[in-house]
Amino acid sequence: MITVVVLSERLGAVLPAAALPALRTAQAVYAGEGVPPESWGELGVDGPAPAVPEDGAVVITTDASAYPDALVITTPEPLGAGLLDAAAVMHRLRSPGGCPWDAEQTHDSLRQYLVEETFELLEAIEDGDRAAMREELGDVLLQVLFHARVAAEDAEDPFDIDAVSAELVAKLVGRHPHVFEGNDPAVTDATSQQHRWEELKQVEKKRESSVDGVALGQPAVALAAKLVQRTKRAGFPVDLLPEGDDTGTTLFAVTALSKLAGEDPETELRQVSRRFAANVREAEAKARAEGVESLAAEDWRRFLPS
Repeated sequence: MITVVVLSERLGAVLPAAALPALRTAQAVYAGEGVPPESWGELGVDGPAPAVPEDGAVVITTDASAYPDALVITTPEPLGAGLLDAAAVMHRLRSPGGCPWDAEQTHDSLRQYLVEETFELLEAIEDGDRAAMREELGDVLLQVLFHARVAAEDAEDPFDIDAVSAELVAKLVGRHPHVFEGNDPAVTDATSQQHRWEELKQVEKKRESSVDGVALGQPAVALAAKLVQRTKRAGFPVDLLPEGDDTGTTLFAVTALSKLAGEDPETELRQVSRRFAANVREAEAKARAEGVESLAAEDWRRFLPS
């Protein structure tokens, strides 16, 4: 039997570790389709593959289809290789000869889609729908790729997806010294890591206030919860949180109590809201089944699930 080693077209002349035993004991090593002569030396190739290689030979190629009965060893693609394809497709869509609609978009025109796709992903997570999660994660990724591609065309301050990725890598490495530098005595568990992350972020961004960097445009419950979380870490006394009888202050107080209890009030409220919506739909469906089209108060009480 012959062994066929399939190279990755992305990685070029990089042999998979699984192929090394076969290469060490091979009767001969041949170059097949897609392997240029200039790489034969580094791959240890003896010559071009004959029409029918002898038993015990290894053929290195990019296409194993010519050897249906061979033992095939493939080269694993690097983690994230698919992201290169996604970035290339986005580049093509945005470039001349691509999609007219994509070419017209700006950061401002794309904002609505970022919000919509984020909430659709959140709904898929809440539903536990893994197929939908995979799709919606792709849609959120599309927004990142799209904005980065638009940014690359800016005349005054251009940046591209590689710059975005590089900044992310630097952030992740810099905020995880216990992982990438070997040790950080301030980190002993997940909770201490959260505190350490915020400390490093505050130093890195030269923030003067514990609430600097909180996105004030986020939903109100999530905003209140984030402010309470930040101020708690800064030692803000609970008794100094806003007090009052008006609706806004009451909502803030309920949110604060939930967050201080270790809960996520935004998630809790969304779950109650989704259950309420489901119960309303069920009541309306039951009413229609009985021929009731316009529900009075007593109808709602009768049909609404308890």
